[in-house]
Amino acid sequence: MKFIKPKNNNADGVDWIISERVRAIVKAYAEYTEYSESDVVDVFLLNLLDDKDFIKWIENKRNNRRIIKQLEIEHLMENDNVG
Repeated sequence: MKFIKPKNNNADGVDWIISERVRAIVKAYAEYTEYSESDVVDVFLLNLLDDKDFIKWIENKRNNRRIIKQLEIEHLMENDNVG
């Protein structure tokens, strides 16, 4: 599990629909950590990069250089033969 680090201010608003339960969890955790709800969501979604199958899927995508650059995951790639 990764804990909250300083903010990355390069952010955009999104229009997602999430369940009431998830909103309550995020709100409570934000209160607990004294961070904003947006910061909490940002940190937890970055944990998706720990999913080895997701990283492998990206490696196997044709022309994957753009997504690798967007996700800033060059260091997670197993070999230098990306794209």
